[in-house]
Amino acid sequence: MELKGLLLVVSALSLAAPTSQYSCGQRSLVAPPGLSRIIGGQEAHEGAWPWQVSIQIQSRHHCGGTILNHLWVLTATHCFYKYLWVGRAHFRVLAGLTVLSAPGDHVQSRSISEVRMHQDYDDTTYDNDVTLLLLSSPFNFTDHVQPACTPHNVTHEVALNFSHCFISGWGSSYYKGRQLNRLQEAEVELVDRTTCNLSTWYNGLVTENMICAGQESGAVDACQGDSGGPLQCYSEDEERFYVVGVTSFGEECGLPHKPGVYARTSRFAGWLKTSQTSSASAAAHRPITGPICALLTAALMLL
Repeated sequence: MELKGLLLVVSALSLAAPTSQYSCGQRSLVAPPGLSRIIGGQEAHEGAWPWQVSIQIQSRHHCGGTILNHLWVLTATHCFYKYLWVGRAHFRVLAGLTVLSAPGDHVQSRSISEVRMHQDYDDTTYDNDVTLLLLSSPFNFTDHVQPACTPHNVTHEVALNFSHCFISGWGSSYYKGRQLNRLQEAEVELVDRTTCNLSTWYNGLVTENMICAGQESGAVDACQGDSGGPLQCYSEDEERFYVVGVTSFGEECGLPHKPGVYARTSRFAGWLKTSQTSSASAAAHRPITGPICALLTAALMLL
């Protein structure tokens, strides 16, 4: 009976951990970027960015975010820093969404269990502008809802040899304009930090925790409403996308020599890992409730 009870305990715990056939950074509904190059910006096809989420307050789009796994979403700290007074109950995270006004059957909605902002976030400089959201229940991965990959560190990011980089979101198409109803996408170029910090560009404001992306002419850029969303780059070698940056700030939108500035995820690889692990450890010490508790209780009765 001891062996039988132990097997039931293991079975109960395995039910709590969702499994998936989907690998990070791959999109099954859209061809690789080299086959359909984007110039400027355009409406995204359904399923083009399955890790893109809409973070909403009272059912209104507030910021973007990126799915890292079943339970965690990456976004920008400035999306929450001055909004926590609203209360987590009024926030929700929507995945599998393309058109805000017409969610459709593929959309999954989750509430937020925990907001984990980077402890060194600077509200003046936007340094360390990354936040993790722990969902109330896990996403179910489908062709429309999938995770993005993240670089293991800066060295790994460089070795990935990215060929195409894109931004996506529901933000406005011009400075102080209205947010758009349909998800937009645009191809951008990564700009080295030395160039981005030139006196005629950002004049030293870009820290080592940031990365710039856009075009020198300013023709392509993120704007209001895109904050927290992904700067995603494609690795030809691995045939998958990595979230290289989190949309953070910029001077207005689309100005020459003022590309979008993003929190550089490779600089936060350690923080992302430890933050998720520490929350998992805390959860392991909480009392077990609900169906898992019932299964474990039944198993223990057989010991």
